[in-house]
Amino acid sequence: MNDIISIILLGIVEGVTEFLPVSSTGHLILAGALLGYDDSRWQLFNIVIQLGAILAVVVLYWRTFWDVATGVMRREAGPVRFVRNIVLAFVPAVVIGLALRKQIEALLLQPVVVAAALIVGGIAILVIERLVPTARTKGVPELAVGTAIGIGFMQCLAMVPGVSRSGATILGALTLGVDRRTAAEFSFFLAVPTMLGASTLEMVQHQDTLSAANNIGAGGIALGFAVSFVVALLVVRWFVAIVSRRGFGPFAWYRIIAGSIALVWLMNK
Repeated sequence: MNDIISIILLGIVEGVTEFLPVSSTGHLILAGALLGYDDSRWQLFNIVIQLGAILAVVVLYWRTFWDVATGVMRREAGPVRFVRNIVLAFVPAVVIGLALRKQIEALLLQPVVVAAALIVGGIAILVIERLVPTARTKGVPELAVGTAIGIGFMQCLAMVPGVSRSGATILGALTLGVDRRTAAEFSFFLAVPTMLGASTLEMVQHQDTLSAANNIGAGGIALGFAVSFVVALLVVRWFVAIVSRRGFGPFAWYRIIAGSIALVWLMNK
């Protein structure tokens, strides 16, 4: 398949799935397996284009980021707690991610792991949706210190491709008594430092591949970035509206069905 078409398709997949609890990385890996891509050639591309989706959150929630930034400068309690909670939830991913980086990279090349994780994660969502406690916390600044740290450790489960960073973060928040809307938005805000850090690290470690003739290159990554940004702009608002009214059940069933189809296909490939 022509590289330009592949770049656009993968950008669409990333933009659609980054903030849904269905695993964007897992979908990119499965797309590569389905279309016969060379995983090592597209690995850096798949990681860096996530920044396009992250930029969409910054644009959509610019007022929140601005209010938090100005509030912190004025030392207002709410904005300070907002930043504190994001930092506390971000730290576990840094520590565990750096410690297990090589093992994580090995998992990125195993589509079967992705398919199995999609199924298990879907079942987990259905169970948690039934057992989730009554929401006690609304609003990111209102999260307790222990709750923010707990959500941060839950996010680390997403280092296994197919688990879903947003899914792990959101479900972790729900089990800790956070309401659905706050859980979803907290996952958006936490994604900014998490994915920015992960993508920057990958670019530094693989900077030679950005211009390599046998890889996608900076121009291809820029196009994928732009596509994922535009698509994510459309998806984020829709997602918040859906989960506020219907919960996460539809995404759980999608994960189970998609994972089962992918697993059967991979086992018979």
